[in-house]
Amino acid sequence: MPDLPEVPELLRTAVHALGGKERRNQLTMASAVAHSIDTGEHLAVQAGTGTGKSLAYLVPSIRYAVRTGRTVVVSTATIALQRQLVERDLPRLAKALTESLGRPPRFAILKGRGNYLCLNKINTGLAEEPPDTGLFDAFTLSRIGREVRRVTEWSSDTETGDRDDLTPGVSDQAWRQVSVTARECLGKSRCPVGDDCFAEIARAEAAQVDVVVTNHALLAIDAITGIQILPEHDVVVVDEAHELVDRVTGVATAELSGSTVSAAARRCLKLAGDEEVDRLEGAAENWDSLLDELPPGRWDAVPDGAGAALAAVRDAAWAVHTSIGSPKPGMDPEAAAARNQALAEIDDVHDCAVRILTAFDEPDPSQRKDVVWLAADEFRGVARRTVRMAPLSVGGLLRSKLFGESTVVLTSATLTVGGSFDGLAIDWGLPPQAAVRSDTTSASGAEPPSDTGALKWNGIDVGSPFDHEKSGILYVAKKLPPPGREGMPPSHLDEITELVTAAGGRTLGLFSSMRAAKAAAEALRERVDTPILCQGDDATGALVEKFAADEPTSLFGTLSLWQGVDVPGPSLSLVIIDRIPFPRPDDPLLVARQRAVEARGGNGFMAVAATHAALLLAQGVGRLLRSTDDRGVIAVLDSRLATARYGGYLRASLPPFWETTDPEVVRKALTRLRS
Repeated sequence: MPDLPEVPELLRTAVHALGGKERRNQLTMASAVAHSIDTGEHLAVQAGTGTGKSLAYLVPSIRYAVRTGRTVVVSTATIALQRQLVERDLPRLAKALTESLGRPPRFAILKGRGNYLCLNKINTGLAEEPPDTGLFDAFTLSRIGREVRRVTEWSSDTETGDRDDLTPGVSDQAWRQVSVTARECLGKSRCPVGDDCFAEIARAEAAQVDVVVTNHALLAIDAITGIQILPEHDVVVVDEAHELVDRVTGVATAELSGSTVSAAARRCLKLAGDEEVDRLEGAAENWDSLLDELPPGRWDAVPDGAGAALAAVRDAAWAVHTSIGSPKPGMDPEAAAARNQALAEIDDVHDCAVRILTAFDEPDPSQRKDVVWLAADEFRGVARRTVRMAPLSVGGLLRSKLFGESTVVLTSATLTVGGSFDGLAIDWGLPPQAAVRSDTTSASGAEPPSDTGALKWNGIDVGSPFDHEKSGILYVAKKLPPPGREGMPPSHLDEITELVTAAGGRTLGLFSSMRAAKAAAEALRERVDTPILCQGDDATGALVEKFAADEPTSLFGTLSLWQGVDVPGPSLSLVIIDRIPFPRPDDPLLVARQRAVEARGGNGFMAVAATHAALLLAQGVGRLLRSTDDRGVIAVLDSRLATARYGGYLRASLPPFWETTDPEVVRKALTRLRS
């Protein structure tokens, strides 16, 4: 192994080369990451905005990779951060460290197979097949056809085949026509264009680099399927780690509707026997009719009639699978590809039916692996009933497939909830560091059922370069009535008007629903003289640019703005939050998780709903201070933050702003900021 400079020296070299300033908390984080990699002990790092956390984990990761020849995997939740790492941070860092390391560090981005163009589909004409015509009208089909032709032409020019490199982009329906999932793929050795496959080339490049940047979903697929997608590695850095559980849960969620079963049957029309396909079509119609008669909501058992309907779907799908048979050696590539696609859809239908039927084998609901519920969705004005299944917990999966096989560093600006890492640690499958708490106002520290407690980890909060007490005010509108279900009360609109007027615009309004955001925007446009933008008026990115470019402008919106806005400077001096962002009380998965915590003697509301709210609240509050020169106010219109028993728990998850409940103090402070 080469003798390389230590992490502090490398970090200093990188910071100076990039024109930055040395920061104590950045060095603390980099040293902690290096120690974690050296000892194999997992690490959770909370690093506030402005810490420079990307550099703090990339420097020790690159040093380890160059020294050992092992690849380090960096996983993110958002495309924006992936692009920042691959297009800005890593190229600049590689150039800065080349001399110190003796060679330029290598890096690559790796995405799921479905993000890359499938040349076999393009070359064999499979991409020209129309999608499920039952789901789209003639105009939509024509648009999809035009998009597919444009992608086909692009396939001759692109060097990556990466969907993100296609400008302008195309719809999901069109992209599905030119890409394949891992289950649909023929495999490099059997595909006639396997040597030129964009996905395979990306995987081959990833196997030769020091740092591979991927996403939480691909990390989950790699763990869940057991199919090696990522290169050999023993260190994983999870950035935006507060989203890890939700992203893994999303990958592990499946659904079964009459339309999905029917679509799979139609895919097999020319490949399986007519009798078998007709049988599956009949099972799909029966399943659809049954779901229309059932009320939406969580299932505690298989409803009357559903067991027989599911068994019919399961058996009919298996009969179709058997009739099709597996692709045979020497089979025409086009026929083999069509067969693979059909088998992938049929197997999904079969596996979903089996998963629902076996979900209730365990009599104790808190010990079941899956939560099953019937959802009523609308698509183009048509109601659709779908049964969904999601894991009750992904802690066991993460514990065995992620923490059990690699040294893992998890980082985000928001990881502590109620002043502790334990809330998220338990969700990740790690044992809590603190003792179990009996106080019912705090989240349970009870371990997950199968947790052996053998895994070791450390948690560290490296702080923030911001002086929160001097830079920001947390105002809780204690005198306002608690928010209800009837919409925004007039008193709340009056409060928003006074705050926006005092700030001279320059407001980011974060609302719990799009309905509330639109209602507030419409009302404020008649009450204030400054411009009000609302999410949905234009593409979100364009709205954020307009907001940042014009100081008097305000921007109102919902969930994506809670985590996706980075506007330093005077354009953002006030963040308004209409209510504590608790999850919907009828969310079947979260209700089931709350009950599971209660079955173990914990407080389900605090461990699940309050933790969810605390993390999102902290993300929203984090929009205010984006540079050390920023000043402003966080205004929470939900009086429960000051009056409810859990209010202190939520406030303990926020930065240490100066706090007040006096609206006059806040209005004067906002007025002073304008001068």
